[in-house]
Amino acid sequence: MADHLNNKPFGAWIAIDIAKDFNAVLSETKAGKRQHFRMANSAADHDRFIAFLKSLPPPCIIGFEATGNYHRALGHRLVAAGFEVCFISSVASARYREVMFNSWDKNDPKDAAVLLELLKQGITQRYVDPLIAGHHDLQELSKTYYQVTLSRTRLQHSILTHYLPLYFPEMGKWWNSTRADWWINYLLRFPIPSAVTKHSQEAFCEIASPVIGRKVNKAAKLIELYETALHSIGLPVEADSLACKTFQIQLRRYQEINACRKQLEETAQAVLADNPDSAILQSVPGIGPINALTILAEGGDLRRFSHHRQFLKYCGFDLAKNQSGNYRGQEQISKRGNARLRLALWMAVNTAIAQPENSFQQKYSRYIKGAPQDKDLQRKARTAVAAKMARVVYGLVKSKQMYQGYYEKALPSGSIPLCRAVEAARTS
Repeated sequence: MADHLNNKPFGAWIAIDIAKDFNAVLSETKAGKRQHFRMANSAADHDRFIAFLKSLPPPCIIGFEATGNYHRALGHRLVAAGFEVCFISSVASARYREVMFNSWDKNDPKDAAVLLELLKQGITQRYVDPLIAGHHDLQELSKTYYQVTLSRTRLQHSILTHYLPLYFPEMGKWWNSTRADWWINYLLRFPIPSAVTKHSQEAFCEIASPVIGRKVNKAAKLIELYETALHSIGLPVEADSLACKTFQIQLRRYQEINACRKQLEETAQAVLADNPDSAILQSVPGIGPINALTILAEGGDLRRFSHHRQFLKYCGFDLAKNQSGNYRGQEQISKRGNARLRLALWMAVNTAIAQPENSFQQKYSRYIKGAPQDKDLQRKARTAVAAKMARVVYGLVKSKQMYQGYYEKALPSGSIPLCRAVEAARTS
């Protein structure tokens, strides 16, 4: 089998196996001279490495496999110095290593050799440094919001499944939203039933009224809360007990995380206020400020993709199929792409299909028409709609056009000019 060598002009190939403290480097010049050495993640070694690269015959093509965020500092230095830098897939390197060495055994020199061969054959991706590309701030804001949301979700589950069943089980029926601030405020003031029942009904209603805020039929709700506390099955702990105080610590922590999340949302809206791409994205049904932030942070400038299929592959929405002999597996999305970008589009689809009069909701309805209650079919329909949303998002941003909602109409069949097809759709 002949190797598919990269026909890109080069003076030297440089493969770097990234690690936390030391990187393994393997270089090969056009004359075939190889050199292997270790480089520390320090400013001095970075300077020496750049000086070494400048001593090699140009152009130098550098490739590395991403390892956490340890590659970011070196990648930024190399791109800023004007070198061509490439990404190499960790899946491709793992499989190619087994082919090269007929073993799953690995070490840094082997990894560098594998990366060099993949680099020479052109099995790479273009490396885009977020700081130089101009979306580093958006990326960090998006990732911080994601981590804060994860922390809040873990704490929420702890409150609902651990603390609440112990001290005030009946309050669970009033939990209906992650943004129900009154619920947290109420439990901070009345964490256990005895904190309610020690007051008379009239005194409780007067104390709790400002706590729960503005509610429809507030008087009836306050009476219901009082009756619930009277017949609670919660553990009879004291209000000044250590157990009750730990419960309140978690409630206060949940409040702090909610406030931090709200602050990040306001920051995102302020940052994206003058961003034209954000305005285009938010015109699409289901995409709000946070989803738009994630798409811009993880996708960068979508115009860098020359075709929508490249963007779909970057998201992991490209189709893959397993076929061998007479066996032909079903096509499914590869999921070999940016998981957070794919999640943002998936969440946007869940909102869009709940809204009327948009093409995403119509596609979803057509997809599940045969079996509306089939959960597996619903999941496949959401995936198909998410892939469509990725295509629409890419097309709108590239053409700099806002989304226009309309009922989809079937165009006349046959090969006719687009202008005639649009005119026929308008008059039909």
